[in-house]
Amino acid sequence: MEPVLGVAEMRAVDGIAGRAVPLSVLVERAGTALASEALSMLGPKGAYGRRVVVVAGPGNNGNDGRVAARHLERRGSRVVVFDVSGAPRRVTGADLVIDAAYGTGYRGTYEAPETGGSPVLAVDVPTGLDATSGIACPTAVGASRTVTFGALKPGMVLNDGPERCGAIVTRRIGLPIDDVEATAHLVCDHDVAALLPARERAAHKWSHGVVIVAGSPGMYGAATYAAAGAGRGGAGMVRLGVPGADPGHLPVGPAVGFAIEQGDFYHRVMEEAGRCRAIVLGPGLGSSAETAETLRRLVADVAVPAVVDADGLSALGTLERAAEVIGARGSRPVVLTPHDGEFARLAGRRPGPDRIAEARALAAQTGATVLMKGPTTVVAGPDGRVLLAAAGSARLATAGSGDVLSGVIGAFLARGVGALEAAALAAHVHGRAAGRGRAEGLLAGDLPELVADVLSTAALGRDQFRPEQGS
Repeated sequence: MEPVLGVAEMRAVDGIAGRAVPLSVLVERAGTALASEALSMLGPKGAYGRRVVVVAGPGNNGNDGRVAARHLERRGSRVVVFDVSGAPRRVTGADLVIDAAYGTGYRGTYEAPETGGSPVLAVDVPTGLDATSGIACPTAVGASRTVTFGALKPGMVLNDGPERCGAIVTRRIGLPIDDVEATAHLVCDHDVAALLPARERAAHKWSHGVVIVAGSPGMYGAATYAAAGAGRGGAGMVRLGVPGADPGHLPVGPAVGFAIEQGDFYHRVMEEAGRCRAIVLGPGLGSSAETAETLRRLVADVAVPAVVDADGLSALGTLERAAEVIGARGSRPVVLTPHDGEFARLAGRRPGPDRIAEARALAAQTGATVLMKGPTTVVAGPDGRVLLAAAGSARLATAGSGDVLSGVIGAFLARGVGALEAAALAAHVHGRAAGRGRAEGLLAGDLPELVADVLSTAALGRDQFRPEQGS
């Protein structure tokens, strides 16, 4: 996983580095790394004779830009350095524009020069983008590429960050990142193989069983998607109960239906949960008072790790009531999966721009692991740790995709992954699965097969490092 450091954490890193390495050395390293990225962006034509415009601010970012300018001039580039206070409103005829105006601590608005379509390389974060929240002012820099030093900043992967940053390159430049404990990390592709255990050789279908309580008579979509997500996510047995429905008539694909009464289905589900390793509660269940009360009892009492989604979140009620129900679980993990509307119903308000802080607060207040859905999904544990999954895209904006995600989380919990990691890995795999599907017209029903494809690719990578039997 890749560390993501907030402004305060980066200041701590800079403070440690400043006691060991002169600032002038760090600026030289940063400027050299910046020049290297600039040369890469200038492409096969090289630097000689190319026009590069640098907009340099008064601080270290500006100094990084000036060092890069010096290196590019030595390579034959025609470099013009503008102080940020005297930069023109329009830059024309440039082969590359370097935004070295301000750094991570900048607040307020910034009116970026118009570049006429020239590529832009930003230093650390594009100027005008909040490094914490990822909210950009309307006239912030829109970079083609951003070279950031030490580690990613939260705002680079949240809200407007991905669009404003373009391609992101991280350069350590000798900064002591490992000396500061990062509390947030970005999930990467290799983490799937590293953190999701392979099935044991002696595994049987119940070894990673998942029970799902979802849907309602005649409304089977959410239940079907959740069951398929669990099955393709590696659950060897998926048991599906739809309150009041005939289990023999459920179009559930990989699941095996079981009969439960409508309303009070507590005892039957507890019986099924005793045979499984995880439970998924809520998708498509409806909101009757009796169903909500039964769901709360199940969340409080069921012994296995639980995923609570959709109508299950509504059943938890207010923040205080949700904390009471989840508190009754003790140390048994539970994952809540709210989108912004469900977050608002739980917390009593819409989430603010700092999505990491919001997810952390909800996790601390409820005692649950909170998966806060969005273009970048934020997963926070009650201990304050955060994992970010940035693999998603607008392809997932289709009915039922969240139900598939809940099933995948349930499968990963059943495979023995901790709640924080299971939720974040599932969100990452879910996003990668969508990336393998149709660019237009992707349906939730397409996702489970694509999830299996992503996991199969990860398994092949994991198997490359597994010794042959007898070796």
